[in-house]
Amino acid sequence: MCEDHPQHGTMNRRGLFVTGAATALTLNGVSFADGAEGRVPPQERQGTRETKTLRGTLPPGAPDFVYLPLRIPAGVSELRVAYTYEKPPVPAGTQGNALDIGIFDERGTDLGGKGFRGWSGGARTEFFIRADEATPGYIPGRVRPGTWHIALGPYTVAPEGLPYEVTVTLTYGAPGSTPRPVYPPERAKGRGRAWYRGDCHLHSVYSDGRRTLGEIAALARAAGLDFINSSEHNTHSAHAHWAEHAGDDLLIMLGEEVTTRNGHVVALGTDPGTFVDWRYRARDNRFGRYAREIRDAGGLVVPAHPHATCVGCNWKFGFGEADAVEVWNGPYTPDDEVSLADWDSMLVASVRGGKPWIPALGNSDAHRDPDRIGGPQTVVLADDLTREAIQEGLRRGRSYVAESKEVELTFSAAGGRGRHAGIGERLTVDHDAPVTVRLDVKGAPGCTARLITDQGVLHTSPPLPASGTGTVEWRTTPSYAAYVRAEIRHPTTTAALPGALRGFTNPIFLGR
Repeated sequence: MCEDHPQHGTMNRRGLFVTGAATALTLNGVSFADGAEGRVPPQERQGTRETKTLRGTLPPGAPDFVYLPLRIPAGVSELRVAYTYEKPPVPAGTQGNALDIGIFDERGTDLGGKGFRGWSGGARTEFFIRADEATPGYIPGRVRPGTWHIALGPYTVAPEGLPYEVTVTLTYGAPGSTPRPVYPPERAKGRGRAWYRGDCHLHSVYSDGRRTLGEIAALARAAGLDFINSSEHNTHSAHAHWAEHAGDDLLIMLGEEVTTRNGHVVALGTDPGTFVDWRYRARDNRFGRYAREIRDAGGLVVPAHPHATCVGCNWKFGFGEADAVEVWNGPYTPDDEVSLADWDSMLVASVRGGKPWIPALGNSDAHRDPDRIGGPQTVVLADDLTREAIQEGLRRGRSYVAESKEVELTFSAAGGRGRHAGIGERLTVDHDAPVTVRLDVKGAPGCTARLITDQGVLHTSPPLPASGTGTVEWRTTPSYAAYVRAEIRHPTTTAALPGALRGFTNPIFLGR
């Protein structure tokens, strides 16, 4: 239930009503307008504070989002929110309590609307918003009068429920001004048409990461990266803070990790200031709308870690809207192996059904030490180091994934009459024409090269020498292999399983 703070006024009694989608619920909230406003002249409220607290308990099976309305009067210069919730012990195998938080302003909570003012998930216990500044994850701007909504997201709820307490403090004063945002440039000093290294899935203090933007930029440069993509959970608040960390040697693209309850998707390289809503499940049939919003904002739609095992991480929306898919996420683990196999099955279905194929990416999803930025990294053939050129290379699958900057792969196929094709391209030759596939590897000592087609693994090399450099050649025909892709694997540790990936390529397609 909602109760009054022991030192400040009274609250409305708790009331419930469903709003919007079936997974949202609005409670009766608190009205600050019933307090100081009307009894104290505005000039006498300058610099004063008013605090109220709301309490309640969310039951097991609570909606995905619970909204607490806040009636805010005129003359407020700062809004500050703090919250706590109980975390009772639970039996092994039972989910305990986890509660996320964010806020929407007087423009409302409509899906895709303009009211979003910030989200920190479970990464913070308090936040503030002023005209000139806001807690990372939140959008600075005036605290305008009207009904705002604190958004609670009960991620998991223990069997005995989730008791919470939310404390709101308003500071009265002059509204202040909001600085005009400055965004990083969409071009860096490239090398013309070349292979560029990037990491498109990273987290900072602007969501649940622990690194500053400056630390991320420095680590990206040290990892040999040419580009990165800002991808904070459910917020674009970092966009306006990246400019000082970009440079001729590092292209910084802007995006978001849209973190729904049925999977996460990286919005890769959207227009500055683009916010993509996340408050829906697969059953709501809304993902197509937000995938189009990502594309309309100039971004790519990239489902992230589709077979991850964390609650809400497993991808449930299908791949019909995907421009690419993140097959390798952070240190290589069994769920990445499943993602790789699933992606390969999609390749088989696409070539046999005559349908478009979906390229694969690899990203670090780095949050904090010891997470390694650029581990893995996607290496893309692009006409220049610009947002548009990098996206075009990724969209066409002209890329490979490397465990680190030490790994270099060159992969090509050649047929008669001087025909040849590279990664992500098609070698157009007759059905029974002989084709020579060549893979050159650097930086993979002791690793094994494998060539995979729509028929499965058809060639495995001996381990590479201590120099880590080697060449593999294999001959086939389009009638035998509709596509060929390459993998570089670490030595096996279990007889029944291949070694972890050191690198892999997108396919080369064979035939007309």
